[in-house]
Amino acid sequence: MHISKKLAEAYASGTPAFSFEFFPPKTSQGVQNLYDRMDRMHDLGPSFVDVTWGAGGSQSHLTCEMVHFAQTVVGLETCMHLTCTDMAKEKVDGALSEAYKAGCTNILALRGDPPRDTEKWEAIEGGFRYALDLVKYIKAQYGDHFDIGVAGYPEGCDDQKDQDILMEHLKQKVDAGGTFIVTQMFYDVDNFCAWVDRCRAEGITVPIVPGIMPIQTHAAFLRRANGMQCKIPQNWIDALEPIKNDDAAVREVGKGLVAEMCRRIIHHGVLALHFYTMNLAQSTKMVLEELNLVSQGGTPTKKALPWRQSLGLSRREEDVRPVFWKNRHKSYVARTQDWDEFPNGRWGDSRSPAFGELDAYGIGLKGTNEQNIKTWGKPETLRDISDIFVRFLQNDLKTLPWSEAPVTDEAQDIKNELIDLNRRGLLTITSQPSVNGAKSSDPVHGWGPPGGYVYQKAYLELLISPALITELIDRIDRTQTMTFHAVDKAGDARTNSSSEGPNAVTWGVFPGKEIVQPTIVETVSFLAWKDEAFRLGTDWANCHPAGSPSRQLIDYIMNNWYLINIVDNDFHSSGGIFDLFDGLQVQELDGPLESSRPTVNGLSPKPIAELNGTHKVTNNKAFEEVLN
Repeated sequence: MHISKKLAEAYASGTPAFSFEFFPPKTSQGVQNLYDRMDRMHDLGPSFVDVTWGAGGSQSHLTCEMVHFAQTVVGLETCMHLTCTDMAKEKVDGALSEAYKAGCTNILALRGDPPRDTEKWEAIEGGFRYALDLVKYIKAQYGDHFDIGVAGYPEGCDDQKDQDILMEHLKQKVDAGGTFIVTQMFYDVDNFCAWVDRCRAEGITVPIVPGIMPIQTHAAFLRRANGMQCKIPQNWIDALEPIKNDDAAVREVGKGLVAEMCRRIIHHGVLALHFYTMNLAQSTKMVLEELNLVSQGGTPTKKALPWRQSLGLSRREEDVRPVFWKNRHKSYVARTQDWDEFPNGRWGDSRSPAFGELDAYGIGLKGTNEQNIKTWGKPETLRDISDIFVRFLQNDLKTLPWSEAPVTDEAQDIKNELIDLNRRGLLTITSQPSVNGAKSSDPVHGWGPPGGYVYQKAYLELLISPALITELIDRIDRTQTMTFHAVDKAGDARTNSSSEGPNAVTWGVFPGKEIVQPTIVETVSFLAWKDEAFRLGTDWANCHPAGSPSRQLIDYIMNNWYLINIVDNDFHSSGGIFDLFDGLQVQELDGPLESSRPTVNGLSPKPIAELNGTHKVTNNKAFEEVLN
């Protein structure tokens, strides 16, 4: 979506929009750390992010990669900086093409700074001299595909302090096709407000987005302000100087100063704030919380769908996904990136094209062996494993091998039941409670346009001992509302579903729209997810030395246990899915797993071979086609 349209929506609603700027890190580890931070900052709810461009395109490849990651994988509306400095036309064309293919629809057109080894800015042969030339070129080549932002300088720029000349240049850039203005950083609000008024008097009507630099440390604050030749209000100096050696105090006081500055900007009628994050999150988040623009938990206040959307070129209309990747959206995007079309309104056939292979970037377990051992320890018994899952549900751990983000607020409805299952050795991977007509504005379950109602069926996915699965399936069969799919690592698959087609587990009803069914359970997708789920567990095992108790334990679970998903198709029911597990537990949680004999109310259950024949894979067309 164009940034100008997002800003128009902010003005129409009266709710300020905010956005973040990131720059390309210098090391590969820095890039990965930034990607993780961008992923977390998505949940603060920015209207867009932008990614800077090195002088002369010195980091152009990384800028384009970051734009693709933010837009397609993280699902952030992204604006790419593009500068004229030392840039041949061919290089500009290449950058614009990469942005287009990534689904990016916003460019910030800048002249840029000269390279560090050049004292004076000069246009190269065949290049562009001014940002105005770049604006005209983008408009001529791409029409209205790109929203084109331009820079504004309320306090002047390095080589021009005359505000009359700068205002004339700004008006020319807007008249040539600029659709929004992003300003340099500043702290003098009075000067900024006067500058905005002058822009309006000169006939510049496009949205103005002020550049805000949060305060991290006193030294960094002075360095950046002096580097940009920003005027620092005296009351800011008086507030920060006495505490300049206490970084925590500087951040706390700085939060209040920057927040008050933002309030004055908003009061002047400017409903947009652009934060220069310096690739850090905490100071920006503190200001946003002080302004009550994000929830204290960092959860976005509005969701178009119950899962995070990709904004890649061909994915903007995608509105259906399998529930299995609920906690691994980046993996799902990676495994479906080569699809020609993405489900819109209905799921269709996921076998053509197939899900991508497991060796694609970003699908395996993240982190080094040392990091993962530090996070999850060295489990030697099933109780150790179950304690890891319980700690995750209690928010003592932020991730699991199968979940790349902390447990969601939605899980609070069934948190006690999930903890109870895991303490009995039933290892839950994904879940959702039933919802019967929550308003689309509900802060926990809501999604979609205003005025609607959302529904969902109870869903549970877990790893279960092979000695318990027969009894569990028998119990499911005795219900009239529940369906399941179960499979082990070797591909022994079972289901009682009468159809290989999708089963909607989340849907919404909204004014003037057809019913939206964004989350489904479906056979072929489950088998694709099965490969990934067992791969993640095996990766976890391989973090530990060969022959170690931890590796043997996790390998045993991966090689012998079943992955099962259960849907309670009665969305009016709130707890029936957990009633299935009454009395089920692995008896010897503290003993060697190979020798333990799980029990059901003290009785040994039937072996898997005694399952009712209707559950065998050969009686299910979808399983048969995929596994053969």
